[in-house]
Amino acid sequence: MLTKKEQRLRRSRQTRIRIATQGVARLTVNRTNLHIYASVISGDGTKVLAAASTAEVEMRKEIGASGKGGNVAAAQAIGKRIAEKAKAAGVEKVAFDRAGFAYHGRVKALADAAREAGLQF
Repeated sequence: MLTKKEQRLRRSRQTRIRIATQGVARLTVNRTNLHIYASVISGDGTKVLAAASTAEVEMRKEIGASGKGGNVAAAQAIGKRIAEKAKAAGVEKVAFDRAGFAYHGRVKALADAAREAGLQF
């Protein structure tokens, strides 16, 4: 019997393989109960080109006094921020890597916000 985390990682493996064959930068998402993290990783997977999370000091101020990073509003803010950082790093097109998380709720909000801010995937 696989644990919940092992099941998620198993789901993510196939996506990573498919993205690796495309050779484009990937936008990865990690979600915890308290925070959401996003990073843009180069096509060859060697370096992080941009990163954003609700754990950052500036983001905590923007989100509000409660500093709650575990909601859809926070995910939208991170999506917008990661798109801006990626564009500053010269990345326009990415492959979305949801890391085995369901494309729903916070993960979907982050993806939609990144698209609106100009990232293509």
